Amino acid sequence: MQLENLTALVTGGCSGLGHATAVALRNSGANVCLLDMNGDVGAQRVAELGEEHTFFVQVDVRDESSVANALEACSDKFGDIRLCVNCAGIAPAKRILDREGTPAPLAEFQSTIDINLVGSFNVARLVASVMAKQAPINDEGERGVIINTASVAGYEGQIGQTAYAASKGGIIALTLPMARDLAPLGIRVNTIAPGVMGTPMLLAMPEKVQDALSANVQFPKRLGLPEEFAKLVIHLAQNSYINGETIRLDGGLRMPAK
Repeated sequence: MQLENLTALVTGGCSGLGHATAVALRNSGANVCLLDMNGDVGAQRVAELGEEHTFFVQVDVRDESSVANALEACSDKFGDIRLCVNCAGIAPAKRILDREGTPAPLAEFQSTIDINLVGSFNVARLVASVMAKQAPINDEGERGVIINTASVAGYEGQIGQTAYAASKGGIIALTLPMARDLAPLGIRVNTIAPGVMGTPMLLAMPEKVQDALSANVQFPKRLGLPEEFAKLVIHLAQNSYINGETIRLDGGLRMPAK
Protein backbone atom coordinates (compact mmCIF):
# COMPACT_ATOMS: atom_id res chain seq x y z
CA MET A 1 0.00 0.00 0.00
CA GLN A 2 1.43 3.33 -1.10
CA LEU A 3 0.50 6.16 1.28
CA GLU A 4 0.79 9.11 -1.09
CA ASN A 5 -2.66 10.77 -1.37
CA LEU A 6 -4.36 7.95 0.55
CA THR A 7 -6.74 8.65 3.44
CA ALA A 8 -5.78 7.41 6.91
CA LEU A 9 -7.57 7.87 10.19
CA VAL A 10 -5.95 7.78 13.62
CA THR A 11 -7.92 7.45 16.84
CA GLY A 12 -6.26 9.20 19.75
CA GLY A 13 -4.49 11.11 17.01
CA CYS A 14 -3.91 14.34 18.91
CA SER A 15 -1.37 13.14 21.47
CA GLY A 16 1.30 10.56 22.22
CA LEU A 17 1.64 7.63 19.83
CA GLY A 18 -1.36 8.77 17.81
CA HIS A 19 0.10 12.21 17.19
CA ALA A 20 3.48 10.77 16.16
CA THR A 21 1.65 8.46 13.77
CA ALA A 22 -0.33 11.33 12.27
CA VAL A 23 2.87 13.31 11.68
CA ALA A 24 4.55 10.33 9.99
CA LEU A 25 1.53 9.72 7.78
CA ARG A 26 1.43 13.34 6.69
CA ASN A 27 5.15 13.23 5.96
CA SER A 28 4.43 10.19 3.77
CA GLY A 29 1.88 12.16 1.79
CA ALA A 30 -1.32 10.76 3.29
CA ASN A 31 -4.46 12.71 4.12
CA VAL A 32 -5.05 12.23 7.85
CA CYS A 33 -8.26 12.26 9.86
CA LEU A 34 -7.70 12.75 13.58
CA LEU A 35 -10.35 11.16 15.79
CA ASP A 36 -10.01 12.28 19.39
CA MET A 37 -12.00 13.53 22.37
CA ASN A 38 -9.99 16.74 22.80
CA GLY A 39 -11.45 19.41 20.54
CA ASP A 40 -9.05 22.18 21.54
CA VAL A 41 -5.97 20.10 20.80
CA GLY A 42 -7.61 18.80 17.63
CA ALA A 43 -7.83 22.27 16.15
CA GLN A 44 -4.21 22.89 17.10
CA ARG A 45 -3.03 19.68 15.41
CA VAL A 46 -4.89 20.52 12.20
CA ALA A 47 -3.19 23.91 12.14
CA GLU A 48 0.21 22.27 12.70
CA LEU A 49 -0.22 19.57 10.06
CA GLY A 50 -2.01 21.69 7.49
CA GLU A 51 -5.74 22.16 6.95
CA GLU A 52 -5.62 21.01 3.33
CA HIS A 53 -4.58 17.46 4.24
CA THR A 54 -5.68 17.09 7.89
CA PHE A 55 -9.16 16.81 9.36
CA PHE A 56 -10.33 16.55 12.98
CA VAL A 57 -13.49 14.96 14.32
CA GLN A 58 -14.36 14.79 18.01
CA VAL A 59 -15.19 11.16 18.69
CA ASP A 60 -16.01 8.80 21.54
CA VAL A 61 -14.67 5.46 20.26
CA ARG A 62 -17.18 3.58 22.43
CA ASP A 63 -20.16 5.18 20.70
CA GLU A 64 -21.41 3.62 17.46
CA SER A 65 -23.07 6.70 16.02
CA SER A 66 -20.14 8.94 16.99
CA VAL A 67 -17.70 6.72 15.09
CA ALA A 68 -20.03 6.16 12.14
CA ASN A 69 -20.56 9.90 11.73
CA ALA A 70 -16.81 10.50 11.91
CA LEU A 71 -16.13 7.93 9.20
CA GLU A 72 -18.73 9.52 6.96
CA ALA A 73 -17.21 12.96 7.52
CA CYS A 74 -13.70 11.67 6.75
CA SER A 75 -14.90 9.97 3.57
CA ASP A 76 -16.69 13.13 2.47
CA LYS A 77 -13.55 15.16 3.13
CA PHE A 78 -10.87 12.98 1.54
CA GLY A 79 -12.51 10.01 -0.18
CA ASP A 80 -11.90 6.31 0.41
CA ILE A 81 -10.44 5.36 3.79
CA ARG A 82 -7.54 2.94 3.33
CA LEU A 83 -5.77 2.90 6.70
CA CYS A 84 -7.07 2.94 10.27
CA VAL A 85 -4.72 3.17 13.25
CA ASN A 86 -6.32 2.73 16.67
CA CYS A 87 -4.29 4.56 19.33
CA ALA A 88 -7.07 5.80 21.64
CA GLY A 89 -6.77 4.38 25.13
CA ILE A 90 -6.28 4.89 28.85
CA ALA A 91 -3.83 3.32 31.30
CA PRO A 92 -5.18 3.33 34.86
CA ALA A 93 -3.40 1.49 37.67
CA LYS A 94 -5.24 -0.06 40.60
CA ARG A 95 -4.79 -3.23 42.62
CA ILE A 96 -7.73 -5.59 42.93
CA LEU A 97 -7.70 -5.01 46.70
CA ASP A 98 -6.24 -1.94 48.36
CA ARG A 99 -4.37 -2.00 51.68
CA GLU A 100 -7.63 -1.97 53.59
CA GLY A 101 -8.94 -4.92 51.55
CA THR A 102 -11.45 -2.81 49.63
CA PRO A 103 -12.13 -4.19 46.13
CA ALA A 104 -11.26 -2.04 43.13
CA PRO A 105 -14.31 -0.24 41.70
CA LEU A 106 -15.95 -2.35 39.01
CA ALA A 107 -16.79 0.78 37.02
CA GLU A 108 -13.10 1.62 36.57
CA PHE A 109 -12.35 -1.86 35.21
CA GLN A 110 -15.36 -1.64 32.90
CA SER A 111 -14.33 1.80 31.64
CA THR A 112 -10.85 0.59 30.72
CA ILE A 113 -12.23 -2.40 28.83
CA ASP A 114 -14.80 -0.20 27.11
CA ILE A 115 -12.32 2.41 25.88
CA ASN A 116 -9.31 0.24 25.07
CA LEU A 117 -10.86 -3.01 23.86
CA VAL A 118 -14.47 -2.33 22.95
CA GLY A 119 -13.54 1.05 21.48
CA SER A 120 -10.85 -0.47 19.25
CA PHE A 121 -13.23 -3.20 18.11
CA ASN A 122 -16.01 -0.69 17.49
CA VAL A 123 -13.83 1.48 15.26
CA ALA A 124 -12.33 -1.54 13.48
CA ARG A 125 -15.67 -3.14 12.65
CA LEU A 126 -17.17 0.11 11.38
CA VAL A 127 -14.15 1.11 9.30
CA ALA A 128 -14.01 -2.44 7.90
CA SER A 129 -17.58 -2.06 6.65
CA VAL A 130 -16.53 1.14 4.87
CA MET A 131 -13.36 -0.41 3.41
CA ALA A 132 -15.23 -3.47 2.18
CA LYS A 133 -17.36 -1.29 -0.12
CA GLN A 134 -14.33 0.36 -1.70
CA ALA A 135 -12.63 -0.84 -4.88
CA PRO A 136 -9.29 -2.67 -4.45
CA ILE A 137 -6.21 -0.50 -4.82
CA ASN A 138 -3.86 -3.10 -6.31
CA ASP A 139 -3.78 -6.37 -8.24
CA GLU A 140 -3.78 -8.38 -4.99
CA GLY A 141 -7.21 -7.01 -4.12
CA GLU A 142 -6.12 -5.01 -1.09
CA ARG A 143 -8.82 -2.65 0.16
CA GLY A 144 -7.48 -1.45 3.49
CA VAL A 145 -5.34 -1.95 6.56
CA ILE A 146 -6.30 -1.81 10.24
CA ILE A 147 -3.59 -1.44 12.89
CA ASN A 148 -4.53 -1.74 16.55
CA THR A 149 -2.43 -0.80 19.59
CA ALA A 150 -1.91 -3.31 22.38
CA SER A 151 0.92 -3.29 24.95
CA VAL A 152 3.52 -5.62 26.40
CA ALA A 153 1.22 -5.49 29.44
CA GLY A 154 -1.09 -7.70 27.40
CA TYR A 155 1.54 -10.42 27.87
CA GLU A 156 3.19 -9.46 31.18
CA GLY A 157 0.85 -7.23 33.12
CA GLN A 158 2.36 -5.75 36.25
CA ILE A 159 0.91 -5.41 39.73
CA GLY A 160 -2.00 -2.97 39.54
CA GLN A 161 -2.50 -3.47 35.79
CA THR A 162 -5.35 -5.98 35.79
CA ALA A 163 -7.73 -3.76 33.82
CA TYR A 164 -5.11 -2.42 31.42
CA ALA A 165 -3.54 -5.84 30.85
CA ALA A 166 -6.93 -7.44 30.25
CA SER A 167 -7.88 -4.78 27.71
CA LYS A 168 -4.58 -5.06 25.82
CA GLY A 169 -4.54 -8.85 26.00
CA GLY A 170 -7.97 -8.74 24.40
CA ILE A 171 -6.63 -6.69 21.51
CA ILE A 172 -3.82 -9.21 20.99
CA ALA A 173 -6.36 -12.04 20.98
CA LEU A 174 -8.54 -10.18 18.47
CA THR A 175 -5.79 -9.76 15.91
CA LEU A 176 -5.67 -13.13 14.15
CA PRO A 177 -9.41 -13.90 14.08
CA MET A 178 -10.13 -10.36 12.88
CA ALA A 179 -7.52 -10.76 10.14
CA ARG A 180 -9.09 -14.09 9.15
CA ASP A 181 -12.58 -12.60 9.10
CA LEU A 182 -11.53 -9.74 6.84
CA ALA A 183 -9.03 -11.53 4.60
CA PRO A 184 -11.61 -12.43 1.91
CA LEU A 185 -12.35 -8.69 1.62
CA GLY A 186 -8.72 -7.71 1.11
CA ILE A 187 -8.40 -6.00 4.51
CA ARG A 188 -5.31 -6.72 6.61
CA VAL A 189 -5.22 -6.48 10.41
CA ASN A 190 -2.11 -6.16 12.56
CA THR A 191 -1.31 -5.02 16.10
CA ILE A 192 1.63 -3.24 17.67
CA ALA A 193 2.44 -4.00 21.32
CA PRO A 194 4.69 -1.17 22.58
CA GLY A 195 6.85 -1.39 25.66
CA VAL A 196 7.72 1.70 27.70
CA MET A 197 7.40 4.60 25.28
CA GLY A 198 8.55 8.18 25.77
CA THR A 199 5.18 9.83 25.37
CA PRO A 200 4.64 13.31 26.86
CA MET A 201 2.77 11.79 29.82
CA LEU A 202 5.64 9.48 30.70
CA LEU A 203 8.34 12.09 30.06
CA ALA A 204 6.62 14.37 32.58
CA MET A 205 7.37 11.84 35.32
CA PRO A 206 10.46 12.23 37.55
CA GLU A 207 13.70 11.01 35.98
CA LYS A 208 14.07 8.25 38.57
CA VAL A 209 10.68 6.87 37.55
CA GLN A 210 11.69 6.91 33.88
CA ASP A 211 14.95 5.16 34.75
CA ALA A 212 13.08 2.47 36.66
CA LEU A 213 10.70 1.88 33.74
CA SER A 214 13.55 1.48 31.25
CA ALA A 215 15.81 -0.58 33.54
CA ASN A 216 14.61 -3.91 32.09
CA VAL A 217 14.89 -2.85 28.46
CA GLN A 218 17.66 -4.94 26.92
CA PHE A 219 18.88 -2.71 24.08
CA PRO A 220 18.85 0.15 23.38
CA LYS A 221 18.74 1.02 27.07
CA ARG A 222 16.13 3.76 26.93
CA LEU A 223 12.46 4.52 26.51
CA GLY A 224 10.98 3.88 23.10
CA LEU A 225 10.29 6.89 20.91
CA PRO A 226 6.78 7.66 19.59
CA GLU A 227 8.48 8.17 16.22
CA GLU A 228 9.62 4.52 16.31
CA PHE A 229 6.03 3.42 16.80
CA ALA A 230 5.04 5.59 13.84
CA LYS A 231 7.77 4.06 11.66
CA LEU A 232 6.37 0.61 12.36
CA VAL A 233 2.88 1.81 11.41
CA ILE A 234 4.25 3.00 8.07
CA HIS A 235 6.00 -0.31 7.48
CA LEU A 236 2.92 -2.36 8.34
CA ALA A 237 0.85 -0.28 5.93
CA GLN A 238 3.35 -0.72 3.12
CA ASN A 239 4.31 -4.38 3.63
CA SER A 240 1.35 -6.33 2.31
CA TYR A 241 2.62 -9.73 3.50
CA ILE A 242 2.34 -8.88 7.20
CA ASN A 243 -1.13 -9.90 8.32
CA GLY A 244 -2.69 -11.25 11.50
CA GLU A 245 0.44 -10.39 13.47
CA THR A 246 1.15 -8.70 16.80
CA ILE A 247 4.61 -7.14 16.87
CA ARG A 248 6.31 -6.20 20.12
CA LEU A 249 8.11 -2.86 20.00
CA ASP A 250 10.01 -2.98 23.27
CA GLY A 251 13.80 -3.25 22.98
CA GLY A 252 13.66 -6.80 24.32
CA LEU A 253 11.79 -5.75 27.47
CA ARG A 254 10.02 -8.37 29.56
CA MET A 255 8.01 -6.67 32.27
CA PRO A 256 8.70 -7.71 35.88
CA ALA A 257 5.90 -7.94 38.44
CA LYS A 258 6.51 -4.33 39.49
